[in-house]
Amino acid sequence: MKLFVNYWRNPSGKAPVERYIDKIGNKEERAELLSILKGIQENGTDAVGVEFRHIEGKLWELKIRRHGNQHRIFYVVLKGNEMALLHAYLKKTQKAPIREIGVARQRLNQLLEGRQNEK
Repeated sequence: MKLFVNYWRNPSGKAPVERYIDKIGNKEERAELLSILKGIQENGTDAVGVEFRHIEGKLWELKIRRHGNQHRIFYVVLKGNEMALLHAYLKKTQKAPIREIGVARQRLNQLLEGRQNEK
């Protein structure tokens, strides 16, 4: 099943995950990350080079390992096949830091509240 990958945008229109990817210094690593996101869009959860992990409720995590780095991207799937990328960070510890999960949870709540207000 294809997924439509979108970046969550804050009220000022900025997309933190897109910004995170743009700031990756290694151009090859950045290109590989974008390629993996394209693979997710085309192949859904069958995409190569990524693991999908449930965090809590509607919150999920992409686990991507490239060039010795462990990138993590929190996301939610809406309306069947729309994936919203909420928050990204470079993993440096064994468990996902509570702060990172908190940021993702806050953005998820903002997204869901915004969708409720649109109805």
